[in-house]
Amino acid sequence: MRVLIPLPDRDFDVTEVAVPWRLLTDAGHEVVFATEQAGTRPAADPRLLTGVILGQLGAADEPKRFYQQLTAAPEFTATAAWADLDVTAFDGLLLPGGHAPGMRQYLGSPELRRQVARFWTLGRPVGAICHGVLVLARSQDPATGRGVLADRRTTCLPKYLERSAYLSTAWRLGRYYRTYPAYVEDEVRSALADPAAQFERGPRVLTRRGTSADDTHAFVVQDGTYVSARWPGDAYLFARRYLELLHRAR
Repeated sequence: MRVLIPLPDRDFDVTEVAVPWRLLTDAGHEVVFATEQAGTRPAADPRLLTGVILGQLGAADEPKRFYQQLTAAPEFTATAAWADLDVTAFDGLLLPGGHAPGMRQYLGSPELRRQVARFWTLGRPVGAICHGVLVLARSQDPATGRGVLADRRTTCLPKYLERSAYLSTAWRLGRYYRTYPAYVEDEVRSALADPAAQFERGPRVLTRRGTSADDTHAFVVQDGTYVSARWPGDAYLFARRYLELLHRAR
């Protein structure tokens, strides 16, 4: 099956892209990456590869190895253009996140939102993690004009986690962890018809993450053909649940 993963030119989250890519390709699926302009070689947020501050808060070793493998994969450089996509040619859509300034190209693109909304109407598997949920929160069904998430249960980057990261690093990195003035959770909740019933924050976490062998500290929300997750610490469970959606669709 073919899975579309749109990306900005730079600053996406290492773990939220590399882990799903590795699990999808290991399961025999084809991944197609798309950037604003075809043929762009995208790049992850470099701070997540070296450590955000004092060598800490970056990606774990295994996702960083996956990212090294990804950068050598042919599909990573043969990117399609968002505007040229025929979304009906894909069996699944996966929207990763990231918080650094380069993500605004992807999170704020009207063209990408139009393509995402078209895919959503097909009823095929959609996954979104962390800031990637913002793309859905900002997308409207072309037939009805309603937000695609209006009636869905979802999670996203929790406000407390975004605030904690910002407050602990602002002395050195300024607004690096504040992609927009509004918190991700606030914007996502505003896109829901009944936020109190539909938004799920999940267990409180700060540092503990799910791994390839342990989902104890991971959390996802599945609603029909849509699965969402909060942050890189959910990436393995998120990818596995997304694979289950693909297998059911097959």
